[in-house]
Amino acid sequence: MDNTTKIGKVYLIPTTLGDNEPLEVLPISIKRAIENIDYYIVENEKTARRFIKKISSGKSQPSLHIELINKFTDPQSIPSFLDPCLEGKNIGIISEAGCPGIADPGADVVKIAHQKKIQVVPLVGPSSIFLALMASGLNGQSFAFNGYLPIDGGERKSTIKKMERISKELNQSQIFIETPYRNDKLLAEFLKTLGNQTLLCIATDITLPTEQIATNTIADWKKISIDLNKRPTIFIFHS
Repeated sequence: MDNTTKIGKVYLIPTTLGDNEPLEVLPISIKRAIENIDYYIVENEKTARRFIKKISSGKSQPSLHIELINKFTDPQSIPSFLDPCLEGKNIGIISEAGCPGIADPGADVVKIAHQKKIQVVPLVGPSSIFLALMASGLNGQSFAFNGYLPIDGGERKSTIKKMERISKELNQSQIFIETPYRNDKLLAEFLKTLGNQTLLCIATDITLPTEQIATNTIADWKKISIDLNKRPTIFIFHS
């Protein structure tokens, strides 16, 4: 690299949380960034291209240079994805839904960018995790995002019990996600395992017309029928 070459930046570009118009929930800064970036690191090329086209319909699709980062990506190849930055070009990281780096493989790229002394610029956009916490009424001063619970039934039950104890001991909200088609099964597990007075927030289809966010005790949730199948959902409980 020529010592006079200005190093590009890595922009973390949030996306929508569902099939709504991007500029209904995203600031104009997202549109400006996409109009000026031709190099992208994404989870899924097809959906990333569709998102870029919806944000900036006039942008040339053939001009886009796209690298994929997902469970099939060779970790050894990731550092090379940032080579355009070393040549003075900006790069955008786009998540499948929400904010790059939050429950998202983009964090691996960001870590390497810091190692290479490349500036990372996070742009404003929706995070289902934080929007759910904001709307839950549960403790936003102390909370833990736990991601996915174990699939094994016994291990899952013991983990839920453990996190409920931690919630009570630390006065801490516990946040979880699940694959949408397993939501109903996870809710059933919460209702069976958690104490009746534990508070549970279920935040579904956040930012979409079908959005539902409610916080109730486990005892009250047992009286309520709700269909969460295939609907993106955040679960938060506090004992």
